[in-house]
This record gives sequence, structure tokens and C-alpha cells, in this order.
Amino acid sequence: MKTLFVLASAALAMTAVTAQAKTFVYCSEASPEGFDPAPYTAGGTFDASAHPIFNRLTEFKKGTTEVEPGLAESWEVSEDGTEYTFKLRQGVKWHSNETFTPTRDFNADDVIFSYDRQGNAENPWHQYIPGITYEYYTSMAMPDLIKSVEKIDDYTVKFTLNQPEAPFLANIAMPFASIVSKEYADALDAAGTREDLNNLPIGTGPFKFVAYQKDAVIRYTKNTEYWGTPAIIDDLIFAITPDAAVRLQKLKAGECHLMPYPAPADIEAIRTDPNLTLEEQAGLNVGYLAYNTTQAPFDNPVVRKALNMAIDKNAIVDAVFQGAALPAKNPIPPTMWSYNDAVEDDAYDPEAAKAMLEEAGVTDLSMKIWAMPVQRPYMPNARRTAELMQEDLAQVGVEVEIISYEWGEYLAKSMEAGRDGAVMLGWTGDNGDPDNFLSVLLSCDSAGEGGANRAFWCNEEFSALLKDAKVTADPAERTALYEQAQVIFKEQAPWFTIAHSTQYVPMSNKVSGFKMSPLGDFTFETVDIAE
Repeated sequence: MKTLFVLASAALAMTAVTAQAKTFVYCSEASPEGFDPAPYTAGGTFDASAHPIFNRLTEFKKGTTEVEPGLAESWEVSEDGTEYTFKLRQGVKWHSNETFTPTRDFNADDVIFSYDRQGNAENPWHQYIPGITYEYYTSMAMPDLIKSVEKIDDYTVKFTLNQPEAPFLANIAMPFASIVSKEYADALDAAGTREDLNNLPIGTGPFKFVAYQKDAVIRYTKNTEYWGTPAIIDDLIFAITPDAAVRLQKLKAGECHLMPYPAPADIEAIRTDPNLTLEEQAGLNVGYLAYNTTQAPFDNPVVRKALNMAIDKNAIVDAVFQGAALPAKNPIPPTMWSYNDAVEDDAYDPEAAKAMLEEAGVTDLSMKIWAMPVQRPYMPNARRTAELMQEDLAQVGVEVEIISYEWGEYLAKSMEAGRDGAVMLGWTGDNGDPDNFLSVLLSCDSAGEGGANRAFWCNEEFSALLKDAKVTADPAERTALYEQAQVIFKEQAPWFTIAHSTQYVPMSNKVSGFKMSPLGDFTFETVDIAE
């Protein structure tokens, strides 16, 4: 009897501990492409999926674009701006999982491995997944920028750059620069399971990956050995829910605590729901339609201008965004420094558009418009937007076929050389710097294989301005250069710029501590749930 009593007491104590455990459920909008932080650029769910697991040398202070120490506790920069020496934190523990238990702490070997595998085509981990590309690393010209990454000692690393790079510290705070474990990679290599770097991730972040059920749920648990301030909640669940209306239903029913990207039509109802809280801010984003500028007749800027003038942008903002956005005229949002407000947008003028097409010798044009299969912060309904474009372009004699693919396939196919049609996509800023939009999405460096320039547009004058802007630390000089670049962009029209949307985050009023990010990140180590 005594033994039974002890067992029963232990069971009761365990039940009490379990009852006190806090589980936070995030109704995410899409499945992640993978869990390796380096290859993917879709943002949204992937960024949210990566952030609980991984850290970078520098981090963005929550809710800001300010850079603060991460896995590097401090750094020194040479006078000429070409050498960055990082002093790494000591005692940082790697996660373990069902197949791997680390034998050492984070150190300089992990930093060198994380960067070399992206920039060095000879590194055996560069192509460990067939067809993998490093769009951020390539589009930001990191292979040309980084001359070397040297291990000074176990906790000191020196980056030598080929030229100064004004946004360098902010760039390496982005998810693609997350540090992965070389020891884990070596163990996977030995076991013949290299793909688990992408499937069973380990990092140094505030949450540990537990499991992923494809297209359904991702599970994390609190990292009790986290080097920073520990998370408040014990378990974190991503309930993958692509439909915005279903996400809202789950939020109202208490099945999740927070959701991204509500439908614009639901905003007012959310505001008036006494059980919900709505946070909002101007989005650091842009939605766009990228023409394939290497294919006729879209290689002619006059044709691209004509198509832009045939589309009623304000009607799209009203019907699709329901006013929760600003019409976009530039490739960067008006909340970003160096935004050139003097640029004039293309007027909606179907008659002029039709005349321009005729003068360019373009008649009976048929084209494809790619519509995203998922909702994004910069685009609440791509299919409806494409339909409105289709209707407008028909009025000037252009026949449009709307196509789409599964999200991962959409992203991959849209970057294939010789791609047919204009692709609808967008961008949420990663670091608060104009270069993160202009170079990543529109430079010559990003127009080739592995880049993110889906217009395949390479304008040497435009790209030269961007390069000049990156090598100076003078904000006024950088601003002037970026303003000139925006003028060229508008003249050449590689995109139809659609909108800059307002960001909304609805959550249960039991949630506290969530910090909305101007970069569109969703992080949860600071959140709590009231009992």
C-alpha cells in the first residue's frame, strides 16, 4: 500500500506539472519549404519555422531593424570597413534530437561551415539536396563580397571583404545566415542521412524542433539550455492552416492563439471582437508582377510600360486589399529611407496603352500570368488580382491565361531560365535596408542562376548605382544613389508594382508579450498566455 501511495503521489505531482505547462498554438498560413535556413526565400512560415531553432552572429532587436549581438557577443570593424572580427559567445549549447547528441558547444568551426557551404561550390554540402540553390547568398552578391572567413581561435572569427559593405551587419542577421552545426553535418554524412539537415534541424535557438507532419503541424519544445533569455511558454505548435477564414475560425474558437494574414474583409469584425486583439503597422513590403524581360515582346520596356498602363491598380487595391494597402509605384515601400516620392507612377490609360502596343508592333499578344497559390503579407488573394489584370488587359487586346502551381513548385519554376509569362510575387524586407529590396530582387547579380530576380532584368546603370551605394557609409550619399536607381526602375518597368500592404496580426486577448516585427518575422520566445 505504501508503494502504491508513493506511485499515486508521483503521478499526481506529474499531472500538476503537466497542467502548468503552457502550449502556444500559431495558426500558420503555409507549409515550410524545408528547415535548412540557407536555401529558402519565401519568408512567412519558413522564417517563423526557422526562428525558434536558429541563431545568427547578429540579431535584430525584437520589433525593430536595429542590429544587436547574437551568437557573436561583440565585433570590431577595420577602419577601411573590409574586416569584421567577431568574438563568439562561449557555452552555447547545440540541441540534441532522436539521432544526435552533440559532444561540444557552438564554436568557430560552425560559423565557417555555415558560410562556406553556401559560397563554395566545391564544399560537399553545397549541393546535398539535388537542385538546391542559395538565392539570398547569390542575390546579395556574397560570393563576390566575402574574400575569406578565417578561424582565429575557437571563439574568434574574421570575415575579410573584397570591398566595404554598408549593410553587412544587418545582412548577416537575416535567416539565411543562421549558423548550423558542423558536428551534426559530419554525423549525418557518416550515417548517410545528409537530408536530415533539412528534415531534422538542430540549432541553438530558444525552441527545439520536435516533429513535422507535412502540411499539418510543426511541433517545438522549449530549449531549457538556451544561452539567452529563456522562452516563457513550454511548447510551441504551428497548426498549418492555408485558408484565412479557417484560421480566423480557429482563433475565435480558441484552437490557436495567434494567426498571420487575416483576410482584409475580416479586419473590422476582428477589431470589434472582445476576445481578440489586433495589432497593425505599415508593411515593409511590396507586391509585384515580374515580366520575363529576356523574352520578346517583354524585352521591350515600351511594351512593359504599355501593359502597366492597361491595368487599373487602384481597382486592385480597392477590390483585393479593400483599402488596407497603398498603391505601389516604387520597388521599395514609402516607410523605407531613400524612398523616392518624386517618381511618378504610370497612369491608368487603356487607350494610350493600346496605342503604345500598336506602335511597338505588338498585336494579338497572348501571355501567362502566374498567380500564387497561397496568401502572403503583400498579397491577400493572388488569383483575384490576376483575374482583374486579365480583364483589364483584354480591353487592350491582350489575352491572358492564369496559371499556378503548388507553392514550392511555383517558387522553383518561376526562376527557371526561359520561363514563360509574368510572375506575381512580392517581398517583405529582411533588414530595413533598401539594398535588401533593390539588389536582391533587381540587380544583375540576382538575375542569373540561383538569384531572386524573377524579371531576369539586368540593367548595368541600375546595378552600378546599387554597388556604389553599398560601399559608402554616408546615409545621404546612399539615399541619393538609391533615388536615382528608382528613377531607372520606373523608366524600364521590369515590374508592374502592385501595392504596399498594411500588416495585421490578430491574436487572443489572453496573449501578451508578442512583438510585431517590421520585417514580417513571427517570433514567440517573449509571448505568454494568461490562464
